[in-house]
This record gives sequence, C-alpha cells and structure tokens, in this order.
Amino acid sequence: MPPIVVLVIIGLIAGLTGGMLGVGGSIVMIPAMTELLGPDQHLYQAAAMIVNLFVVIPAVVHHRRAKAIDPSTIRRLIPFAMVGVVVGVAISETPLFVGEGERYLRGMFGLFLLAVGAIDLYRLARDKVRFGVRLPPPYGSDPTNCARPTMGWRFAAAVALPTGLVAGLLGVGGGVLAVPLQRRFLGIPIRNAIANSATLIIATALVGATLKNIALIRGHDYGYRSFALAGALIPAAVLGSMIGSRLTHLLPVKAIKTAFFILLVVAAGRLILGAVRGG
Repeated sequence: MPPIVVLVIIGLIAGLTGGMLGVGGSIVMIPAMTELLGPDQHLYQAAAMIVNLFVVIPAVVHHRRAKAIDPSTIRRLIPFAMVGVVVGVAISETPLFVGEGERYLRGMFGLFLLAVGAIDLYRLARDKVRFGVRLPPPYGSDPTNCARPTMGWRFAAAVALPTGLVAGLLGVGGGVLAVPLQRRFLGIPIRNAIANSATLIIATALVGATLKNIALIRGHDYGYRSFALAGALIPAAVLGSMIGSRLTHLLPVKAIKTAFFILLVVAAGRLILGAVRGG
C-alpha cells in the first residue's frame, strides 16, 4: 500500500484506541510506523505527540458531556505532569538515546508497555471488588470506589509525575500510565480515570510536542518531516477518537480492559524484538 494509505489506517486505529482507552494513541502509532515504515523512534515520537493532542480533544468533549471528568482532580495533576514531561523530553535527547542509542529508546518503550500490560492482566484476573469511602460526584455513584474523599498533593504527584515523565521520554500521551495510577492511588473507576486521563493528555501533549519537535529540528537532520507525518495521521485519528470515546461509555468495562491488555502486549513484543535485533 502507498505510505499515505498506511498512515491513514494507522491514524484511524490509533484514534479509536485513544478515544476508547483514554490514551493519546502513541502506543499504536509508534509501533505501527516502526513495523510498517522502518525504525525511526525520534521522528515517530515527535509526530505522535502532535497527533495525541488532536486525538484527545474530541474525546474530552464527549467525556465532558458524559460528566465523567473531575476538574478538581485535573487541576492538581496538570502541574506535576508538565514538570515530568519537560524532564522526560530532556532525557530522551541525551547522547544515550540518540543515533545508535535510539534502539534503547524503542526497547524501553516496549518494556514499559509490557510492564503495564502485565499489571493490567493481574488486575483483570484478580477482579476483586473493594469497598470504602466514597468520593463526591462523578465518583460517588460507583459502588466499587474505595478512594479517599479528597486528593492530597502527594497522591497527585504519584500519579502525574510518572505520567509526564513517560510522556516526554517515550512520546506517549501518558494515559497508558495515568489510567492505572489513578485507579491504584486514587481508587477512581475506570471510565472516570479514562476521562481524566484524556483531559490530562491535552497538557502533556501540548508541552511535549512543542519541546520534542524543537529538539528534532535543532538536533536531528529531519527538518519538518514530523509535521508531514502528523498531517497524514490526524484526520483519521480524530475520526477514530470520536468513535472510540463513545464506545468507552457503551462497552462493558471488562471488554475495555481486555482490549487494553492485548494491545499493550502485541505492541511491546514487536518493539522489544526490534530493539534486540538492532533493526
């Protein structure tokens, strides 16, 4: 297939996944472009960060209409996430991950996805229901919620700093980490965690895309190729995101979790294999 057709298909699948699971779509875009167009991690990360922003905006609009977003939670998460993404981009541009070291960045991406997938599988298999103190709406109506009634800055940092760091270092929106961390530290139900995550990605994607593309133009011989890639991906990704965000509130929670796990494991396996082979 012509490269433009490949990019449109990748964009559609990434947008669908991003809208449904509260992630930016990079966990689909970067492995797919690596597999179909050849390895070029820094270029793909820079393009994916741009696309992430466009993927999550329609998703956030739909989540807001569904009243699934908690503004007070978002306000506490954003400052820490922005600090994390700045540090993450800076680390990704160190000599360790440039040139031949790019494969280490790909391998790290794959290991990260595999770890998140393993944790998600464990939670899916355990499938225990816990009870505790309820939050005000939108979380208070969930009978499985066990979160504290207020979120302190320590818990906000525990969620947002790693989210921002991974977003900047690996070129992801950060939702792949923000969703499980919200559930682990804040006890937030998965649909609300997905909605909050999508909102948080607006901040991480905007800052991350700006810094990464400046670094790409100044420190690498790519010119503006990342913008051309993003332009081919964005229209289909936005369409997929609009569809996926609706599916979040229609599909069973277990189906969403299963899809998330399968996606992570497949993407992780391909990236790790490519990094080990050095291609």
